[in-house]
Amino acid sequence: MAKALIGYMNSDLRTPARLVAENDRLRARVGELEALVLRLTEENDRLTAAQAATLLDIEAASMQEMQPA
Repeated sequence: MAKALIGYMNSDLRTPARLVAENDRLRARVGELEALVLRLTEENDRLTAAQAATLLDIEAASMQEMQPA
C-alpha cells in the first residue's frame, strides 16, 4: 500500500517551481487585463459624455430654429 501511495504522489521536483512560474505569469496577465478594462471603461465614459453633449447641442440648435422670429 505504501508503494502505491508513493507512486501516486508526484515525485517531479520541478513541478512546484513550474506551477509557481505559471501562477506568476497568469497573475501578471490578469493585472494587465484589469488595467485594460479600467482604461477602456474610462475611455467609454469619456466618449459617452462627449456624445451626450453633442446631442444636447444639436437639440438646443433645433429648438432655436423652431422659435418664431
